Parts: sequence; C-alpha cells; structure tokens
Amino acid sequence: MSVSMRKYLLLSLILVFAPALAPAQAQAQGASMASSNEPFKLGTFQIEGMPKVGIVLQDRYIIDLAVANIDLETNPMYPRLPMPSDMIELIGQYEYGLKYRLYELVNRLVADEMVSGSNQASYVYEREDIKVLPPLMYPGKILNAAVNFYSHVNESGTEEQRQAAMRQRQENRGVPYLFMKPTRGAVIGADDTIMIPYGRDRTDWEVELGAVIGRPAKYVSAANAQDYVFGYTITMDISDRGGRPPGGFSGGTDWFVGKGHDTFAPMGPWIVPKEFYGDPMANLRQTLSVNGEMIQEARAGDMIHTLWEIIEYGSSIITLFPGDVINNGTSGGTMGQRDSGQSWLQAGEVVEASIDGIGTMRLDVAVEAERPEGTGAQLPPVRSYRD
Repeated sequence: MSVSMRKYLLLSLILVFAPALAPAQAQAQGASMASSNEPFKLGTFQIEGMPKVGIVLQDRYIIDLAVANIDLETNPMYPRLPMPSDMIELIGQYEYGLKYRLYELVNRLVADEMVSGSNQASYVYEREDIKVLPPLMYPGKILNAAVNFYSHVNESGTEEQRQAAMRQRQENRGVPYLFMKPTRGAVIGADDTIMIPYGRDRTDWEVELGAVIGRPAKYVSAANAQDYVFGYTITMDISDRGGRPPGGFSGGTDWFVGKGHDTFAPMGPWIVPKEFYGDPMANLRQTLSVNGEMIQEARAGDMIHTLWEIIEYGSSIITLFPGDVINNGTSGGTMGQRDSGQSWLQAGEVVEASIDGIGTMRLDVAVEAERPEGTGAQLPPVRSYRD
C-alpha cells in the first residue's frame, strides 16, 4: 500500500469513527464519505481512445474516475489520492480506503447536480456515446461451475431421464465441478460480437452470475466467502457443443474446445460492488434471450451448490486473487433448445443476458469466414464428422 493510501485510510477511520473529535466541516466530510447517497456501478470504457475506469450512475451516465478525482482535489478539504490505472488495481485498493473516495465523488456530483442537465460535468458521458469494454481487462483466472443448476442436469436426455438425474443429484450433491475459462482473447465486453469459429455450427449460450474476488482467498469457508467478494457482474459461457473429431486422444469431454474459443467469455457491462447488490443467494434472477425469445430464466433456488460453496471449493485448490472471477453456473435452456424450432446460434442473431440489479448485455453474433490454408492443425467443421 502506498504512503498516500495509508494516510487516506487513517483519515477515513478518524472521520468515520470519531466525528465528535473533529470540527464541524470535517464532520460533514466524514458523513459524506461514510456511505454513497446513490448506488453506483464500476466499469471500463473507451474514453478519448483509451480504456479508462468509470463510475456508472443510473445505468446511463459514465464518470471518468481519474478526471473526476482531479476536479475534486481542487478543493483543499480532500487529500490527494492517486487513482488506480485499471479495474484490478481498483479492486485491490477498494477495501483499503479507496471506496470512501468513490463515495465522496458520487455524493459531490449528485449534490451539486453535476451528473446531468445544464450543470453536467465535462467528464460525465452518456452511455450511448462511448464504447463499453470488458469491466476487467483481464481477470487472472475464471472458474466456472459446471452443471450447477438442477434444471441443467442431463438436458440432452428425455424428460424421464432428466428427472431421474435431478433426483440423484439432490440425494448426492457431491462437490462442485469447476473448470477454467480462458481470459484474454475469450473475454469481450457488452459492445462486442460473439464470433462463431468457422464450421463450428453447434454453438450455444449460458448466462451466469460472475462473482469478482476482492481480496486474496485461500481455504475460505462458505460461511465467510462473501467477505472475499468485491462485487458482481454478468457473464456468458458461450459453448461449442461440436466436440472433438474422431481419432487420437478420446478421454472424455474436451473442455478447451467446448469453452475456449475467442469471444466465448462475454462479461459486463459493469460490476456492482457487493454493498449495492445484496445477497445473490436471496435475490438472484438471471435470464437470457436470443432474438427476443426468452430461453433461460433462473433463480438461486435452482442452484445445486451455493456461490459460497463454490468459492470455498475453488479456494481449497488454488488461491483466489483480486480480479479473479467465479461463475455460478447456468440453468436449463441450453444445448440449442428453443421453442421457435431454431437450434444453435446463427449469424445475425442478438443475444441478451440480464441479471436483475446488474444490467443487460446485448451482443451480436457473427460467423468466422473460412480460414486461410497452411495455418497448422485446426478443428474441422462439425459437419465433417457429425450428422
């Protein structure tokens, strides 16, 4: 922690916990920084051609954090505090005093009516005027929970087979099954395009809640797991169901093929700090539609393992660090199943993934053009080995 950050944390503690010892002006400042008068979200945005961390108000207004802080510090009441260069740095500093500066920024902008209208600050942007980038560029690792909703168990089986499999899981939940999802290359933002690889024509969708880790976690108990979370975002686990071609190694599911293509980990549009979201195991509702057709809708009650149990299990295997993402799994409504009769994702479609209290991602779907020859080993088109 930097010297300035330590000084700011000390000042924060003095102002929050000992206002009776401070003069009236300092008491007012302490009150303004103890909480935010308006809930906010945090994201990464392309502003003036550069990726910048921004505060989001009302899902509409984007505040350039660094510039807003410079403006705030023109008032000598506020100590100088360097702003993080990216979201991961922000997450690492948030509980060490940085969140109080963000509260101050939001409270000042709201109180002085600088968010919108004739007094709008020059560093406040409209959502439609700037590009939304992935909020994390990029997570150190992404852990996804596989088949963690009862409605997702054995989706390709008959109704009788599915019910039997669900009963079996209820009787013996076992431990969570986690797999790694690639980050850079796979992670894209809410303004980007899902690109289906050439010939991989069995691609579908999975909406998930992403829990963003806020501080290092190793051997964390489920009872304490929430203390290690910074906030929540929307993720999608785009999945290639085409599998491997025959021959060679055939030792089960190829998770890299199924989950690891470029653009297969949409994330965003932003992160909600946990104090503004509440308990996901009480209020989670995640939905997904394709071309306006609702395909997935689920609540936390359908989950096999709680988010806290997933964090407990993941942290028992590998240390989780600030900016890592733990995805809670998806519900039924995958494997290309749609009431409309259309199955897998097609070029020109639009996928919308939403979580109440966070927001919505809307991503276009495109198909990769035929690849150039002579580029080495490649996955063949699914149709070349499957009916």
